[in-house]
Amino acid sequence: METFLIRALQLIMSLSLLVIIHEGGHFLFARLFKVRVEKFCLFFDPWFSLFKYKPKNSDTEYGVGWLPLGGYVKIAGMIDESMDTEQMKQPVKSWEFRAKPAYQRLLIMTGGVLFNFILALFIYSMILFTWGDSYVPVQKVALGMQFNETAKSIGFHDGDILWSADGKDFTRYDGDMLRQVANASEVTVLRGAEKVSIAIPEDIMQRLMADSVRFAYYRFPFVIDSVFASSPAQAAGILPGDSIIALNGRSVAYYDFMNEMDSLRKKSVTLSADSVNTHLITVGYVRGGVTNTVSVATDSLFKIGVKAQTNLDKLLPSVEVNYSFFESFPAGIALGVKTLKGYVGDMKYLFSKEGAKQLGGFGTIGSIFPATWNWHQFWYMTAFLSIILAFMNILPIPALDGGHVLFLLYEIVARRKPSDKFMEYAQMVGMFLLFGLLIWANFNDVLRFFFK
Repeated sequence: METFLIRALQLIMSLSLLVIIHEGGHFLFARLFKVRVEKFCLFFDPWFSLFKYKPKNSDTEYGVGWLPLGGYVKIAGMIDESMDTEQMKQPVKSWEFRAKPAYQRLLIMTGGVLFNFILALFIYSMILFTWGDSYVPVQKVALGMQFNETAKSIGFHDGDILWSADGKDFTRYDGDMLRQVANASEVTVLRGAEKVSIAIPEDIMQRLMADSVRFAYYRFPFVIDSVFASSPAQAAGILPGDSIIALNGRSVAYYDFMNEMDSLRKKSVTLSADSVNTHLITVGYVRGGVTNTVSVATDSLFKIGVKAQTNLDKLLPSVEVNYSFFESFPAGIALGVKTLKGYVGDMKYLFSKEGAKQLGGFGTIGSIFPATWNWHQFWYMTAFLSIILAFMNILPIPALDGGHVLFLLYEIVARRKPSDKFMEYAQMVGMFLLFGLLIWANFNDVLRFFFK
């Protein structure tokens, strides 16, 4: 429950900031061109508002709605979410949206997207200035990677070190590297002392999206963090700081050890209780550069009573990059542009069967935030969501900013406006499509929750 509340709070805080900035972009451009804004609302407010306030001598009412699905500014003289068609039947006023030249209306409609993108670039820059950048260079991970079954089916082996895709070296394991793999004809790995080429099928990304586990994750050594009192490990003389390197004579990393112990536990169901309780395993470990081997009598669940270190920053080689205040801005801009390009490139998979299943709603968005409060991750995810919000809103779909932009561009080229009736119908169709998409995305969340 605590995890849910922490993630929910982060989600609400992040969305609130993004909505305020987005609608603030529309608001500021509207006021710049002397267009009246009748309402500025955080979240939607059908039937009632949680809060509303209209300053004296102001044309704008500010409010907070109860439905946290977005927000809106009601701009006089345009057909928007409010569907105020009665206003459009009145004579045109000089302070209305429809009275302004096309280029001003275009800037008003793109203001939200522009502000969201600028916000993302600023947050990325401040993240790099405050925390810098760190990553694990994949070519220097001595134990290589652990791969899922799809990756193994096309030729990857646990322990392979990811090296390059079509001759371009890998730097770090992230979304860009996965796209390199998906778009490559062959990937080179270091297997032992030999470089091996693996042919990549064209549908690899669709197959990976159908998996329930990651393409790969780092293999790291089993370093003992603590030993439980009166445990089999303590009885065998194992100490914190020891690094387990072998199990029953076979070399292992952390996940190998855990998987093998789980396999032994499952096999033990055919044994008597006494034989399980006294079942011996042979553990090889390194202490102070010296390798030792010891027999350990596991408990009934094939546990030896230790806690392993799982902080990859301490277990794997890492590269640290720090930025001065002024250096952080070009680096932040580059990171934001790279993130946008990657997200736009991934959109093509949305139209596949596997991609449609990956679509998620608020549950999925909330799950990307950390389970414990972490300002670095909070701001990183907020910047990422700001990129997504900017891109999604500029799509040429009626009811979105991009739909209005599309009709404005038509007006500029054709030198005539679409009729109010057409705009009304287009807005209704767009809202129907968006609500349908929203329902589908959140339905996917429900399915994942009950059938994961």
